[in-house]
Amino acid sequence: MTIEVIKAGMQTSIQDGGCTGHMHMGVAHGGAMDTLSMQLANWLVGNKPEHPVLEICLLGPTLLFKQALSIAITGAQFELSVVDKNGKTSRVCNDQTIQLKVGDTLHFGKRLQGARAYLALAAKLDGKAILGSYSSHFLAEFGGLHGRALKSGDIIRLRQCRRCATRKHDNEAQCYSGKYLLRCTDSVETAQFSQAHKDAFYANSYSLSSASNRMGLRLDGEPLDNMLLAEMVSSGLTQGSVQIPPSGLPIVSSVDGQTIGGYPRIATVISADLFALGQLVAGDQINFAYVTVAQGHAILAQQLAYS
Repeated sequence: MTIEVIKAGMQTSIQDGGCTGHMHMGVAHGGAMDTLSMQLANWLVGNKPEHPVLEICLLGPTLLFKQALSIAITGAQFELSVVDKNGKTSRVCNDQTIQLKVGDTLHFGKRLQGARAYLALAAKLDGKAILGSYSSHFLAEFGGLHGRALKSGDIIRLRQCRRCATRKHDNEAQCYSGKYLLRCTDSVETAQFSQAHKDAFYANSYSLSSASNRMGLRLDGEPLDNMLLAEMVSSGLTQGSVQIPPSGLPIVSSVDGQTIGGYPRIATVISADLFALGQLVAGDQINFAYVTVAQGHAILAQQLAYS
């Protein structure tokens, strides 16, 4: 029961819900950058929400399936096709269960929108979890398949492969337009910023820098200048922490971000909007909007009720 990686794509990796409860030991949470898409893909094949998936970034893979099973693909939109062992090609789509036969090859073609797609498998990975997770931690080189992105020629071993009933999710409202509004609450050092700096932060439009990665998203735009902030002791960071370094340009901490940092935090992206960080591509426009903690909780509750 295996999948052979014919072409690996740009950064295809095994991810799940990440490591929970180990940041005090310096271990980043990790896991899927867009957890909503991960959870939807798993629902389509009858898995638990944080079951391991393949996270596919920007340029997709070509995968040969040696076992019949059900899969589902969500998140970023790619041109998708399946070629059977006789050479017959069929188009397949996001957001629905896909039934594969022995010898089928799944091809990811042109990326249409978004940054990361999620491929769920109606099967279990044949491996051991590390710190309660199968996620690939690239810098620490553990988890997933040898702690790295997949390479051409890799073999992914599976067990308990199964077919499940076909499901479909009406996800037409999910559109990765290239323009994103990230809602934020105050953070630990927000009070140290002047009102003029806070107003400028929320009024500015930023674009995603090509220097961004799974650790952090660096933004380009009009910098916050003339900041006279007191020196601070490095302290804990969480996903969504918006730091302002000496350059005056925000850095948003992401899933593989360092567990402590020494730059002041002007805001924190609310939990309900963190999924969008996984779908940003270089050049995408980003604006921030302030909400209260109570509003952030209400938005998250509404999102959870819908999903």
